[in-house]
Amino acid sequence: MDFNFNDFLDSRKKNSKMGHFQDLDHIDGLSISTTSANLYNKKRDDLVMFYFRKGANYASVYTQSKIISENIKWNLNIKSKKIKALFVNTRNANAFTGKEGYKGLKFLAEELSKKLSEKQKLDESKPEKIKPTDILFACTGTIGETFPTQKINASIPDLIEKIKYTQNKYIWMKAAMGILTTDLKPKITMEECYIGKKQVKIYGLAKGSGMIFPNMATTLGFIFTDATISSSILKQLLKKNISNTFNAISCDGDTSTNDMVSIFATGEVNNSEIKNINDNKLENFNRSLFNVLLNLAKRVAADGEGASKFITIQVKNCKTEDEAKKISFSIANSSLVKTAIAGEDPNWGRVIMAIGKSKVNLNLNKLLIKFGLFKIIENGQLSKSYKEEEVANYMKGEKIEIIVDLNIGKKEFTAYTMDLTKEYIDINANYRT
Repeated sequence: MDFNFNDFLDSRKKNSKMGHFQDLDHIDGLSISTTSANLYNKKRDDLVMFYFRKGANYASVYTQSKIISENIKWNLNIKSKKIKALFVNTRNANAFTGKEGYKGLKFLAEELSKKLSEKQKLDESKPEKIKPTDILFACTGTIGETFPTQKINASIPDLIEKIKYTQNKYIWMKAAMGILTTDLKPKITMEECYIGKKQVKIYGLAKGSGMIFPNMATTLGFIFTDATISSSILKQLLKKNISNTFNAISCDGDTSTNDMVSIFATGEVNNSEIKNINDNKLENFNRSLFNVLLNLAKRVAADGEGASKFITIQVKNCKTEDEAKKISFSIANSSLVKTAIAGEDPNWGRVIMAIGKSKVNLNLNKLLIKFGLFKIIENGQLSKSYKEEEVANYMKGEKIEIIVDLNIGKKEFTAYTMDLTKEYIDINANYRT
């Protein structure tokens, strides 16, 4: 896949349903470098490193698949209080590669730690020795292929050499594009907020367009902040906000072996210490973090493989949130619903089918279904105001909203997905070839 770098640098461009890109600038305590290890047939960046020169507090959530990649195994074994680097490679998932895949990561961690320790001696007044266990890995790409340890290792000196201690929108965009696989668009967003009287930044980027279905995390998502927040509080914040953001999207109903979402806090803004998740000083930060996560999650769903439409499914007034979630994802993961939307067919019968197969108890006489502003089902019957030509015209838009109201409770859940097109089949039929 070819990327035109300049296509994504004009923040005024709105040539797609999620085409607006914010201009991220600098976060103290972080550096970014990218390079190519020639893991693809075409020349493109496929290695990205985020380097925290003084370390960063962190928290991660990972896939709950029973088969996990070697980098997830590595990360789960990390006990360091602060992380010094996050190293990302694309093209190769390092999943189902066994002991050799894990050994490859161990070797790379040792090489990286040596070279970053040398960098510390050159650049820092009080250099620290960086250990292999101070490094997290993220891998994405094809499952089951031999991990290209030596190819990646040969590119590490270039990655180290490119370390710069200031960022701008160009560097952030290079990083966002460097982590892509079958994605067509980088996913990048930011928020600024306050903790007490201190202004802090929250920047985020993500990748993902296939194997996107939630289970503690979805795809790869990386969040960076200059706030001073402990790893314990970060973990609570991430867990609190992941449910209705990254765990509210589905592209194809499949969960990857490599899913991870991580947040890193450099602590360069010396805000007052936060000891409790319920501290009022966190309220603004928590809201902004949610916005960053939701923005990225929506971008992942909008850029699903072969997607031509971005679909929001809101299920309201259920007895429990879990029941609302079951119905939302039953609709979101229905191939029949998604293909009908791809064909711009207002086939509401498929939505009825998906609600029914969720096995959630409901009162049909109270059921309301809308496509956008158009009532389809009202009090369990076809609405008297329903006009198929109006709804058919609505289906031609790039953004489709399905509202299901059970009218039997007060709980709700919103899921985000995309349509299922012929292009999706083409992409995945030819993924390796």
